[in-house]
Amino acid sequence: MSAWWILVSVILSGPVWVVATVWSSRRLWRSARRLSARAKGQEHLIELGQVVGGLAHELKNPLSTINVNLKLLMEDLSRYRDEEHRRLAVRLQTVQLESGRIQGILDDFLRFAGKYELSLQPLDLRRIVDELVDFFTPQAEAGGIVVRSSLFTDPVVARIDADLIKQALLNLMLNAVQAMPDGGELLIRLTPEKGAAAIEVTDTGKGIASDDMDKIFDVYFSTRSGGSGLGLPTTRRIIREHGGEITVESEPGRGTRFLATIPLAE
Repeated sequence: MSAWWILVSVILSGPVWVVATVWSSRRLWRSARRLSARAKGQEHLIELGQVVGGLAHELKNPLSTINVNLKLLMEDLSRYRDEEHRRLAVRLQTVQLESGRIQGILDDFLRFAGKYELSLQPLDLRRIVDELVDFFTPQAEAGGIVVRSSLFTDPVVARIDADLIKQALLNLMLNAVQAMPDGGELLIRLTPEKGAAAIEVTDTGKGIASDDMDKIFDVYFSTRSGGSGLGLPTTRRIIREHGGEITVESEPGRGTRFLATIPLAE
């Protein structure tokens, strides 16, 4: 008699508690199988991530060599003024641009996928934001964008890695500028809020389509031609590495507001 028919016989002839026990055991067994399959899937994803990360590192060295030699070739061609060499230089420039784009994608991927070793220090976020606004304003103004900042009057201290937080906020500011090709306003606001530092980056750009709202933090999702799709995922990862969270609100045609919260230093 098969194990299944034995189980059926027990269920039909046994008392209620036996039926309940057998039924619960079957449910636990199924759950255990699902958890085991899920664990194996996660292990595979981790291994796959390691392979892809290693591949990206291996590609960087030959790609750097290619870029150096392309630059040297361009310098050689620039010595000639005839039409034939000019055409070759134009073609070579196209190859340079594409090679540079691949280099940028690899750099973005390695920044996103790499292990972050945070150097945490209690710092006043007002200084971090102020420095970033000073650095970014000339670039924004060149695109007809007015940058405004509103910082809390008292220190807003959090334990942060200053370089990583600057990178996260810079990604948000670049994203805002790209959403305002015809100019607009960019507001950066910093306030303490419920035990956290709240940093808002708001633009008056084209906004995000409702269908895209759930995908903007997905890796490689981008609505911009040539975009790597790693800027926002990298920002979210940095904020989460600091124990914080990031949310977004947007209205098509009116703009977008990102809100990053980071726990205040105790």
